[in-house]
Amino acid sequence: MELDVRNGHKRVIPLSHHPDFSEQGYQVINELGRNREGGRITYLANVLNSNQQVVIKEFCFARAGADLSGVKAYEREIEILQKLNHSRIPRYVDSFEIPGVFYMVQEYKNAPSLGIRCSFHPEEIKQITLSILEILVYLQEQIPSIIHRDIKPENILVDEELNAYLVDFGLARIQGAKIAFSSFVAGTPGFMPPEEQFGHSLTEASDLYSLGATLICLLTNTRSVEIGKLIDDNYRFNFQKLVPYISPRFRSWLMKMVERNRKRRYANAAVALKALQPIQVVGTATGIDTLVSTIKLRKRATVLGLATVVTLVAVGATLMSCQPGGAVRQLLEARECQGFDLSSSCRENTGH
Repeated sequence: MELDVRNGHKRVIPLSHHPDFSEQGYQVINELGRNREGGRITYLANVLNSNQQVVIKEFCFARAGADLSGVKAYEREIEILQKLNHSRIPRYVDSFEIPGVFYMVQEYKNAPSLGIRCSFHPEEIKQITLSILEILVYLQEQIPSIIHRDIKPENILVDEELNAYLVDFGLARIQGAKIAFSSFVAGTPGFMPPEEQFGHSLTEASDLYSLGATLICLLTNTRSVEIGKLIDDNYRFNFQKLVPYISPRFRSWLMKMVERNRKRRYANAAVALKALQPIQVVGTATGIDTLVSTIKLRKRATVLGLATVVTLVAVGATLMSCQPGGAVRQLLEARECQGFDLSSSCRENTGH
């Protein structure tokens, strides 16, 4: 502390404006972030008499409306974190209270969030995606499975080796557990799956939608608060023109992740992970992609050709009933050959 002497009066000036947690065994180093609306502040701190660093989350009830909903949220988060043991999910360490304020202590990971850094090469984004999917596979393997409910750039940390860490389980739920109606729409707009917006039950595919939205932000270098710019009037993501360099297979994989109908998404993280592993993010269509597209086009052409033949036959039958003769029959045969692009023998038979 320092002494400030002004007008003959002495006053004590604290060296730091951060809270004093020495009685709880921690010393705050600096502030990592804050959510003024929610009354939440996050600090980086040292564990006294050790080299360990931790993250201390503060929830101030006075700023959050002076109710106990915040406490219940942290209690749920602590309950879930205590069940987890994954190297890329910061573990729960401790919790304590002072009048009007609740604190939760977690393991510190020296990695910035994707909310701070969102410029990556597409292949790096794939590596980050695989890392996140591995965490989701772990969460979905729990009995019962755990749904994070708030996957977005700010809640994903990435280190220099592109290992991803998933944080902030404040909205996480055990699948099948009852959720109060007021907490249904508690996620982040743009990242929240449609089924949650409309109060439907969540599934293992719900977190995949949020992850897909996060990846679209990374690919297009879009900040989370601006994600609405990538969503069209039909509430679907429209970003393809911004990333013309990504391969058709990766584009298809990503669009399946953000399907509005959850039944059309990948069923779970394990399925999505397996589907992504062999896909090249950057590049043109592969031979298989070209073959599939060609087959689809030929099928479509065949269907259209058949429809044309059926129509012409019906018209021809009417005309022949009115004007007997071979002219109409010859015309129909010529149209059939043009529709199917048959051999020269067919053209010879019709005289065309």
